[in-house]
Amino acid sequence: MTEQEERTSCVIPIWQKYTLSVQEAAEYFGFSDKKIRKIVDEHEHDNFILWNGTRPRIKRQLFEKFVDEKLTAI
Repeated sequence: MTEQEERTSCVIPIWQKYTLSVQEAAEYFGFSDKKIRKIVDEHEHDNFILWNGTRPRIKRQLFEKFVDEKLTAI
């Protein structure tokens, strides 16, 4: 395996990622994609959202804290 192939084949486990896509966040937190997108829309300026152009990335640890402290029902 070449060095280039080794770099592209590196897979980071979801629980170690700093940011998650909407789909990854839905899988990790057990919410639907639709619910994650609704939360993003309602909290688009909160610190647990990182915008990559028009695509939101969810800061995993900050979103965990948000879920623990702010969400009482889904």
